[in-house]
Amino acid sequence: MGERKVLNKYYPYDFDPSKLPRRRRPTNGQIKVRTMLPMTLRCATCGEYFGRGTKFTARKEDAAGERYLGAIQVYRFYIRCSRCGAEIAFRTDPASSGYAVESGATACREGDGGEAVAGKRGREEEGDAMAALEDRARAGKQEMDALCSCAVQAEAMAVTCRHT
Repeated sequence: MGERKVLNKYYPYDFDPSKLPRRRRPTNGQIKVRTMLPMTLRCATCGEYFGRGTKFTARKEDAAGERYLGAIQVYRFYIRCSRCGAEIAFRTDPASSGYAVESGATACREGDGGEAVAGKRGREEEGDAMAALEDRARAGKQEMDALCSCAVQAEAMAVTCRHT
C-alpha cells in the first residue's frame, strides 16, 4: 500500500527534465478556467436561469485593445448554457468593479424581478434606506443608553448590599 502523504518521489538516475515535452500555448489565446458566475444570468435563447455562484468551465481571453485607465487589463469569458448549449459572453468591468454581460444572456439584478432598476426609483429607495439606517442607529444608541443606566443602577445596588 502506498504512502498517503507523499513526501519524496523517486527519480531514476537517468532522468533529464530538459527532455520533457513543453506545454503548448493555445493558438487562439483562450485558456480554460473553472469559474463561478458573478451574477444571476438568464439565457436569451431558452430562458434558463443561472444563479450567482454556479460553477462553469469557461474560456478566458484578454479583450483585445481594451484596457481600463491604460493599465488594467479587461478579460472576456465564454460559457455555454447547460440546457440549450448557446454561448454566453461576459467581461470584467473595472469601471464599476464588476462584470458586464456582452451577449447570449441578460443579467438579473437582485430584488427587481429580473428587470433593470430605474434610476429615479433606485435613488428613492436609497433615500429610504438611509433614513432606515439613521433610525436604526438612533434606536441602538437609545438602547445602549438604557443598558448603561441599568448597569449603573445594578452596580450601585450591589455596592449597597455589600455594605449592609
